Amino acid sequence: MLGLTGGEIRERFLRFFERNDHTVVASSSLVPADDPTLLFTNAGMVPFKGVFLGTDPRPYRRAASIQKCLRVSGKHNDLENVGRTARHHTFFEMLGNFSFGDYFKESAIEYGWAFLTRELKLPADRLWATIYKDDDEAFNLWQRLAGLPPDRVVRLGDKDNFWTMGETGPCGPCSELIFDQGPMVGCGRTTCSIECGCDRYLELWNLVFMQYNRDASGTLTPLPKPSIDTGAGLERMAAVCQGVTSNFETDLIRPLIATVEELSQKRYGADEKDDVSMRVIADHARAVTFALADGVLPGNEGRGYVLRRILRRALRHGRLLGLDKPFLAAATDKVIDLMTDAYPDLPASRAHVARFAWIEEDRFSIVLREALPRLHDLIQNVKTQAAERAMLPGSTLFELYDTFGVPRDLMDEIATEQSVECDWGGFEVELRRQREQSRSHLKAFGDVQGVAEAFRDLAKTGRTVFLGYECLDLQASVVAVLADGKQVDRIDVGQEGDVVLDQTPFYAESGGQVGDTGYLRGEALIAEVLDTKRPLTGLIVHRVRVKRGDIRRGQRLTASVDACRRDTTVKNHTATHLVHAALRQILGDHVRQEGSLVAPDRLRFDFRHYGPLSPAEITQIEEIVNTRLWANQPVVIEEMRMDEALAKGALAFFGDKYGDEVRVVSIADFSIELCGGAHTKATGEIGLFKISHETGVAAGVRRIEALTGPGAFQHLKREGEVLQESADRLKSKPLEVPEKVDRLFDATRALEREVQQLRAKLGAEMAEELLKKATQVSGVTVVTGLAEWCDQRALRELADRLRAKISSGVIVLATSSDGRVSWVAAVTPDLTSRLHAGKLVKEVASITGGSGGGRADLAEAGGKDPDKLNLALQLIPDLVRRFLA
Repeated sequence: MLGLTGGEIRERFLRFFERNDHTVVASSSLVPADDPTLLFTNAGMVPFKGVFLGTDPRPYRRAASIQKCLRVSGKHNDLENVGRTARHHTFFEMLGNFSFGDYFKESAIEYGWAFLTRELKLPADRLWATIYKDDDEAFNLWQRLAGLPPDRVVRLGDKDNFWTMGETGPCGPCSELIFDQGPMVGCGRTTCSIECGCDRYLELWNLVFMQYNRDASGTLTPLPKPSIDTGAGLERMAAVCQGVTSNFETDLIRPLIATVEELSQKRYGADEKDDVSMRVIADHARAVTFALADGVLPGNEGRGYVLRRILRRALRHGRLLGLDKPFLAAATDKVIDLMTDAYPDLPASRAHVARFAWIEEDRFSIVLREALPRLHDLIQNVKTQAAERAMLPGSTLFELYDTFGVPRDLMDEIATEQSVECDWGGFEVELRRQREQSRSHLKAFGDVQGVAEAFRDLAKTGRTVFLGYECLDLQASVVAVLADGKQVDRIDVGQEGDVVLDQTPFYAESGGQVGDTGYLRGEALIAEVLDTKRPLTGLIVHRVRVKRGDIRRGQRLTASVDACRRDTTVKNHTATHLVHAALRQILGDHVRQEGSLVAPDRLRFDFRHYGPLSPAEITQIEEIVNTRLWANQPVVIEEMRMDEALAKGALAFFGDKYGDEVRVVSIADFSIELCGGAHTKATGEIGLFKISHETGVAAGVRRIEALTGPGAFQHLKREGEVLQESADRLKSKPLEVPEKVDRLFDATRALEREVQQLRAKLGAEMAEELLKKATQVSGVTVVTGLAEWCDQRALRELADRLRAKISSGVIVLATSSDGRVSWVAAVTPDLTSRLHAGKLVKEVASITGGSGGGRADLAEAGGKDPDKLNLALQLIPDLVRRFLA
């Protein structure tokens, strides 16, 4: 073993497979592109899922990658184990080599063995292999290619050594390379074996032999082109190469623990509880850094909810270490320092990551202040009600966990301190229910396997050629006609269906730009194109309604895009690029696109930023964009390799999926983005730009809505008309409206102050009059009366004034307006144990056909029958007497 660093292992892995004719593919985002069934990328094969399914053709048949992964949900949920074991992580890096119908089992085994024994110099006598129980071919290959004796090739069953992508689809046996760390690391039992759960036999690399397709009945059919998918955890490989028995002791993570040691002034290794907390913070800091950098923001659902859980678990362990001041930003900063060589774009997110770490720490402090008193109250309630042993119900625990964000171990610790048990079984029931709901939510979106079978078949047989960048009308042939997701012979007049052409000018909805509409025309045929979609890579589907004739497979026709609609749409699309660049210029490089809508009538642009834009910032953005329009700068579109585009400074976006060849849209030296959408030829075609609205849509995400061209002009025209109308009403000129409004406000405020003074004076006088009419009931002073000039607020103020003037007593006041009655009851503190204001006012209000309630010392109510008001006032002394009895 060479004692290689994590960075050196990365480099050797990629160079080894590059020498063996593999294309090196950069890591994809932690947010899977075009796969809503996954919250996070959790394996190296995720970016290649479409390639394996035959829906995403690539120019290569061999690939190698080092993929950043996050496992915190579904069956790969390691969160609660992180920090307590030497191997579990949320974030990790997966090394993988892949064959898409090229080499198979023999080469995969040969490559795996060669890399471990020749490149990493791992001792061959400490390596084992597991295989699927029926895979005799792999059993023989390990002996022939690697020289493994038969007793070091272990057969295991479906659970351990048979891989499936889903309930149906590609699947196959797998083989794991295992490293024997020696008896000192394991459980020490004489029966310890490769199937033991201890750490002695460490899985280093899983080789998946994708050779079957499983149908809905469970039948396995051999694939015509078997494939290879492998995955190896970098952290485990580093631990073995560096001669340590814990991933946390490697150079990938140990420096982070050192940062926590420095922050907490505690030594790693001195106390096991502290060690767990340090490992949790080190691991979670990596997950938080990469998730935030990839555009995930803390929230209350989906990815945001998972990220918030990770953040709060790290913060909880920080509190256990005595870190009461913000600390997580220092840890994420260290992550960026450690990972910049492998992920050069990471430093650009440094400020963004630090800011959100700080924001979440502040919010978590608020959560603790609000939720912990509630937890203590619940504990006291169950202790009071329990005959024998006190237990917090699972539903209560889950509410605190799910709604308030209180970590599970914190609840357990506090309950244990109070000698109260926790119903974690009931908690798990609630958790499973929530996970099922989450899975249902994800399934509702569908994925490539949820796409109609007919679309998948069409995508495999050929691609639709898109020519809509160059022309809006062309001759095409109908490749397929579909109704309800199934291929049919034709679509008749009056019917709707889907049409696939061999080539098309229609842009399919993508990247925020809506799909084109228009017409398909042929001999005796007119069909309106209602929308254009791309259900799978390479397949463009036109949603049509036949207005005359019918559409049949093989038919020749003319495809015509609605040119006016496309023209206004492309104006808005090019404008979004200008908006993005202007935002980054004004607000900073942390701004990045989080979503968009490019429609004919408007554009919407969601972006990462911490707070609302000021009116001055909005004006600046409008001025910058319009200046670019008036300069009539050319919009240059080029195709180049992805690495060339990124080197040129092109921006790539959250959730988008890019191939090896990308389309780059540039506007002078101002904006350069990867984009597959349609654009103007020059900025001057846009004409005019105007922001109509700016608002927040999620934590840390703002939204701009804007208009261009005629739409912007109409918006400004309407604003001008409203301004003129306002000026006419104020009898001023339009530009003098603000000054005139200010004068009116000043006059209004002066009148309001005068009214308040008069009300105070009137209230004082009324209070004296009411006090003169006070009665004694069972030795208690009772003040009642009708205050006709009061609104509800003034009524409360009058009751407070009266309560302050009497040392002991009850006040009940009423007012009436517009056929409604309002009541206020106040009781001095010495009487609240005998007379409850809420109960009293409820009784009084019922006489006037209403109800109400409130605190023991102050309450309000309403009524619907003013005619009964005097009767109710007369009955108050009797009601007070009854309550006091």
